[in-house]
Amino acid sequence: MKQDTQNPPTDSQFGKDDVEVISRQTGYQGFFSIQKLELRHKLFAGGWSEPIRRELFVRGGATCMLPYDPVRDLVVLCEQFRIGALYEGSSPWLMELVAGINEEGETPESVACREAQEEAGLEVKALRKIHHYLPSPGGSSEAIDLFCGLVNAEGVEGLYGLPHEGEDIRVRVVSRELAYTWVESGRIRDAAGIIALQWLQLNREQLLAEWREFL
Repeated sequence: MKQDTQNPPTDSQFGKDDVEVISRQTGYQGFFSIQKLELRHKLFAGGWSEPIRRELFVRGGATCMLPYDPVRDLVVLCEQFRIGALYEGSSPWLMELVAGINEEGETPESVACREAQEEAGLEVKALRKIHHYLPSPGGSSEAIDLFCGLVNAEGVEGLYGLPHEGEDIRVRVVSRELAYTWVESGRIRDAAGIIALQWLQLNREQLLAEWREFL
């Protein structure tokens, strides 16, 4: 059954109707935007909260995919500069998954396939949905659709990316086990990469059974 990413299951007693947005203003508009909101919401103990003022980083949806070659037991990773890591850790060049922003009219599946070609020269033969999650819901609207994709990783190492989008990507092909040691050591630090590689470690046998027809 396809997961409803707009209305995922929940056991919370509250929903969107239990939040009242008093005012909403655009504080900044650029590649992304920041909204200034005043709101109140229902309380677990009953009644309503006092008005709360918050800033919301409006980013929308994105798709990340872990390219996996099950025949050779290899994963494909993208090394690139990330501004968000400039003042955190020893280097702002991170080892990440294939990823891209969901444009209007695109499905997460089509984004995964498009970005695999643009960022790593890969053809995706099959996709397995891992999860839909919110990476930083305390202040950002971003939602991530996370996949594992079946690929042939032979000969894809090299430099990729679209220069007009400011992309400078070095594609690395490593064993699944080495990639997981990079998770444990902190070499891989982004949430999508950590989640996807941990998922692959736990679910590899099931995944191979699902992909048997493509192998």
